[in-house]
Amino acid sequence: MEAITLKNVSFHYVPGIPILRDFSSSITKGEFLTIVGPNGSGKSTLLKLCSGVCSARQGSIHLYGRPLSDYPRRELAKQMAFVSQENAIEFPFTVFEIVLMGRAPHFRGSAFESTRDREIARSVMDKTDIAHLAHQPVTTLSGGERQRAFIARALAQEPEIILLDEPNAHLDIAHQIEIFGLMKRLNVEDGMTVVAVSHDLNLAASYSDRIAMLLCGGLVAVGTPNEVLTSTRIREVFQTEVMVDKHPVRETPRITLAIPVEDGRADGRGSTAAIDVQKIG
Repeated sequence: MEAITLKNVSFHYVPGIPILRDFSSSITKGEFLTIVGPNGSGKSTLLKLCSGVCSARQGSIHLYGRPLSDYPRRELAKQMAFVSQENAIEFPFTVFEIVLMGRAPHFRGSAFESTRDREIARSVMDKTDIAHLAHQPVTTLSGGERQRAFIARALAQEPEIILLDEPNAHLDIAHQIEIFGLMKRLNVEDGMTVVAVSHDLNLAASYSDRIAMLLCGGLVAVGTPNEVLTSTRIREVFQTEVMVDKHPVRETPRITLAIPVEDGRADGRGSTAAIDVQKIG
């Protein structure tokens, strides 16, 4: 079953400068999909369109076969949670208060949380390893701690679908693996549909069922990590020389930067020359 379907979607922030162009694809219910691509390829915008934060200029987006625009905001928030890159909070709410905000779509007849709401908030804080920060103001947290707090807030919505825009940003290696591992457990054990944007191709390869690669607002390839993450395609899309072999344990693609030994620097392939998306496959 298709959870989210996009058909001929186009979007721009500034007229004449398209971010997505005639984009068509779908996200299957219960899958872990990671979206990769260079900066400016439309990854974050795609998540904003899927979440309803932005509206398509052309084309259609459906959630479980129903037009996304038909969903009331409260109903949509029960189906889907979105963790964006922009999480600026100036007021010193505690971590527990921030996480409880995720329960707002479930409040009935009162603006106050129930015992169950508090139990769910504590549970997701345990899952994201921030229970010890419950009474700490969010304004005092490190970037990684704050990121985990907002992921916990999203999980408190009890969504069927979670969209994460670079969830591993600001996180150290241990917490990067922990967050992707958590998302994978929720995906496998609870059947949650996970859609993440990531710049880390190795994390994407290790945890994703499928990978969608974008460039210049178009879909270059979508498929299993082995199908999408080839050295030729990565070279053409990212303008960077890489070596791709197999992870010794997972049997998934392993990407290594091909840095010349003689000078220890990249070989200068990072040009910004225009690339025809249609020719990359």
